[in-house]
Amino acid sequence: MRKKLLLGNWKMNKTIAEAKEFALASHQIAEYAKKNNILVGVAPTYLSLATVKENSVDMIVAAQNCHFENHGAFTGEVSIPMLKELGIDHVIIGHSERRTYDNETSEKCNKKIHALLENEMVPVYCVGETLEQFEKGLTKEIVGEQVRVGLADLCPKCARRIIIAYEPVWSIGTGKNASTEIAEDICKFIRETVKEMYPGAEEEIMILYGGSVKPENIKGYLHQEDVDGALVGGASLKIDSFTAMVKNLAE
Repeated sequence: MRKKLLLGNWKMNKTIAEAKEFALASHQIAEYAKKNNILVGVAPTYLSLATVKENSVDMIVAAQNCHFENHGAFTGEVSIPMLKELGIDHVIIGHSERRTYDNETSEKCNKKIHALLENEMVPVYCVGETLEQFEKGLTKEIVGEQVRVGLADLCPKCARRIIIAYEPVWSIGTGKNASTEIAEDICKFIRETVKEMYPGAEEEIMILYGGSVKPENIKGYLHQEDVDGALVGGASLKIDSFTAMVKNLAE
C-alpha cells in the first residue's frame, strides 16, 4: 500500500533564519506524521537546504531543481553530486514556473530524471496544463505527452521510484483549484499512462496533486483512490497550516 506524502514547495521564500525556525518547529508534527504513516517534507531554496536538513527530524528535504550534468560551465546551476553531499535525495523537476520562465521542457526534464535515478535519487516530476488548454479540453493530451516524454527510456525498476505531481497551471497560487473529481480523473489517467509505459510501476509510483491546496481542502483530494499526496505551495510556509494539513490527512 502506498503511503501518503505532503511535500511543501517553498519556492523563493524564507531566509536561512526563517527556514531554521520552521525546521525546529516541525519536529512534533513530523513525529506525528511518522506515527500515522504519512511522509512529510519541504523544498527550501538552495541556500537553506543544509540548514533545514540539519535542524529537521523525519522530514524529507528536497531541492527545487538541479542540472543534469555533474559539473561544467553552467553558471547559476547546481549539480546532483552537490545536492547528494548535503544529504538531499529528492528533487522537484519541471515545475510549471520553471517551464514558463526558464524553458524547462519535458525533454530537458527527461535528462534530469535519468541523471537523478542514476544517482539513486527521487525525482518529483511536475506535469499540468494551462487554463487555455484546460478550457479547450486538452488536459489529457498535454499531460499524457509530458508524462511520456519526461519518463521516456527508463529502466522499469527505476520508474517505480519516481513521484509525479499533477499541478494544473491555472490553479497554482490563484486560489482556484481543480475539483476532487478532476484531480482523481487526471491522476488516474497518469497512472494508466505509466502502466502502458512500464507495466507494474503504476502500483508503486506516487502521484500527488498540487494547486491551491490548503488545510480546508486537502482531505478531499487525498481521499481519492489515485491521489497519493499533495505538493503544496503557500500553505506550507507557515508551520500552523502545515501542521493542520498533516492532521487533516491523518483523520
